[in-house]
Amino acid sequence: MLVIQVTNAREVMRQRIGRLGSRLIGKVVDAEAQVEKALIQELETAFRDFGIEARIFSIDGPEMVGRSHLEIPVQVREERVVEL
Repeated sequence: MLVIQVTNAREVMRQRIGRLGSRLIGKVVDAEAQVEKALIQELETAFRDFGIEARIFSIDGPEMVGRSHLEIPVQVREERVVEL
């Protein structure tokens, strides 16, 4: 199982939507959710190309604590099943 934590979602969104749009981050735009959605689309394409079947989840809440612990108050935002 892989866990990927995007640590610069706000910066990525600022680059994508510009200075004016960056004021909306956190008010109208959920930077993490938008970056995760784009990442899921890319992963889905790559998985299909490699013949990988997977379940990809975008979840809200987990936090890495150091290198060995994951706190998991899980609320699933999106789920996608990749099938061939």
